[in-house]
Amino acid sequence: MRLVTYRSHAAAAARLGAIVDEQVVDLESLGSAAGISLPHDMLDFIDLGPDAVRVAGALLTAHAGKWPVGVAQPFVNVKLIAPIPRPRKNIFGIGLNYAEHVAESSRTLDTAKDLPKQPVIFSKPPTSVIGPGDAIEHNARITQQLDWEVELAVIMGRRASRVTEADALSFVFGYSVMIDMSARDCRRAGQWIYSKGQDSYAPFGPCIVTADEIPDPHTLDLWLTVNGKEKQRSNTRHMLFKVPHLIADISAGITLEPGDIIATGTPDGVGAGRTPQEWLWPGDVVIACVEGIGTLRHPVVAV
Repeated sequence: MRLVTYRSHAAAAARLGAIVDEQVVDLESLGSAAGISLPHDMLDFIDLGPDAVRVAGALLTAHAGKWPVGVAQPFVNVKLIAPIPRPRKNIFGIGLNYAEHVAESSRTLDTAKDLPKQPVIFSKPPTSVIGPGDAIEHNARITQQLDWEVELAVIMGRRASRVTEADALSFVFGYSVMIDMSARDCRRAGQWIYSKGQDSYAPFGPCIVTADEIPDPHTLDLWLTVNGKEKQRSNTRHMLFKVPHLIADISAGITLEPGDIIATGTPDGVGAGRTPQEWLWPGDVVIACVEGIGTLRHPVVAV
């Protein structure tokens, strides 16, 4: 399933939907028409576990093309917001997880030139999340080095504590796209949260694709453009630490819970790694895509 959080109009409450044939199907309403209780909120749906995915999928299959009245509406008529508009916890970010990005960062960002022996983990607060089409904020009083990073996002589906790599993917609910925005001149004594956690620095979406549709998350092309010019292109197979390793490593000491998000790192091509360096400015447009999931498009605006 391709799950979204949407508004039917600007003042409407956020709702949980599924994209089917260019339509958004409201899952709570579809369930109600079939006498089955389904939530209207993404996190509540994730909390229900794998059975909810199976039930919702069966309902979508059974009613495809013959939706009950009021259950579906054209995709173009709704406003998508972040699939999880307000994560319960900080997003787990993974730094330096592609070899070429390690190399470019060591040249320009004073990071080590050697490949990391363990995942490099930082976090982005819930307030950094924005949804499809929302503006990335450029605050010139704080940064003159606003940078981009396209990433595959992993959304946890079950509580994971000290899980093994062999079992790790069974704990995943689904996958999405994230742009890990970074104010490179806001790193403080080697700490990244202020650089990467400012408001609007986690564009997220446009949907969550459930894990059953992406059995191997390490075969996906990902790319990013700025003003129509390609800046990044790679494939998730080039991750240094694959998704099972990341889940096992984090959960060895920090319990992962349903709805937690792991942004799995970016390939090379970031602005800081270019010669000369390139930065984002008000008026720029950033587009990022992960194959099989979707595309994010965001303007940069002055604040």
